[in-house]
Amino acid sequence: MRFPHRSSAAFCALGLIALAQPALAQPFNWTKHQGTTLTFLANNNPVANALLKHKADFEKLTGITLKVDSYQEQQMRQRMVTVMNSRSDEVDLFMSLPSREGMQFAKTGWYADLTDFVKTGSAPDYDFADISPGLVKDASYNGRVMGVPLNIEGPVLYYRKDLFQKCGVQLPKSLPDLEGVAAKLKSCEPGVTPFVSRGLKPALPFTYSVFLHNMGGEYMKDGKSQLCSQAGQDSLALYAKLLKDYGPPGVVNYSFYQISGLYREGKAAMAFESSNELSSVMQGGARLKDTAIAVLPAGPGGSHPTVIGWTMSVSAHSKKKEAAWYFVQWATSKAVQEKLALDGVAPPRASVAGGADYRTWMNAEPVRKEWVAAVNELGKTGTSEVGYPIVANPASREFVGQAVNELLLGQKTVAQACADADKQLNALIAKD
Repeated sequence: MRFPHRSSAAFCALGLIALAQPALAQPFNWTKHQGTTLTFLANNNPVANALLKHKADFEKLTGITLKVDSYQEQQMRQRMVTVMNSRSDEVDLFMSLPSREGMQFAKTGWYADLTDFVKTGSAPDYDFADISPGLVKDASYNGRVMGVPLNIEGPVLYYRKDLFQKCGVQLPKSLPDLEGVAAKLKSCEPGVTPFVSRGLKPALPFTYSVFLHNMGGEYMKDGKSQLCSQAGQDSLALYAKLLKDYGPPGVVNYSFYQISGLYREGKAAMAFESSNELSSVMQGGARLKDTAIAVLPAGPGGSHPTVIGWTMSVSAHSKKKEAAWYFVQWATSKAVQEKLALDGVAPPRASVAGGADYRTWMNAEPVRKEWVAAVNELGKTGTSEVGYPIVANPASREFVGQAVNELLLGQKTVAQACADADKQLNALIAKD
């Protein structure tokens, strides 16, 4: 059994498990594990950064000391693999992306099973049923809960409406027409990068996948890689051309950090990057009034944006699983999620998304309303297929990224790049 990938009905009620919480005979004891120290392996991204602003609140509530071990995304995963392969108990909690490493981590037994904690070890007001069933399903394996969603996110297009107006361009309705907009912006504003998105190999499929799906492609069909399908080749060519002809120097090394910084500094007209980056992009306020946000234009295959969510999980090797669960439920509680939502972290809880404070925050700035609308669109029509739906998903991403990089650097034709990638990818699929 695999972690399923959401299609257009991602956030509809999927009826994973009946996890209704019985009334507890006694008030929940948040201080049961006071004096305990937990180690949290965190990704240095906006979700974790927003959450850790409130770290002292958790420690005061529980008497638990939270030790944070924070890394950039790729380094975090390398650290995770090292720790888990050694079966070490030095990490109690970690963040993960079910769409990326979920099947791999579950199959190797790295996730602690949280199902019973959800059922009988939660505070009375926790309300697990309030969390997006689609995201919960993605974070489950064989019907067991392996992580609890922290957010909803996906790539959106941040663009400078002031430059669009100055240069007489509008956001196109068709994805292939995006190149024409980039060309006009390049001619009109030669000192500004027209378009930027991810070029770093392991990070690239997060954004490239939208191009593939919108062009009518898919990663796999009948157990075979489909990068060399016509839609696959068209999407590879378009994505690589946008970055090669209209992207910044060194774009092969760009992930979310570099992209957000470039756009925030006013050096990019369009940035296709995670909705998670709203707070980073708006930091300092320079882009607050001149930015608009939308999902990527539809292509011949329609509109199929990527939608994922980070989860909080407990290590299977932790000796403090119950104490670690206390942090998981605190981090994913309604009270904490309400705070994160006001920091630009899209909430996985329906009650928070529909709450008065969130609506007030959203209505305070036009760009926030557009951001919320874009995130809602991700939830309605998005797919979590980011790379190949196999256990070796992380490795598959490297091959997809390699194909794009070879085009960016002029090393291969589209036909050569996709053929070489398909050969490597089919070998991975055969081992799954």
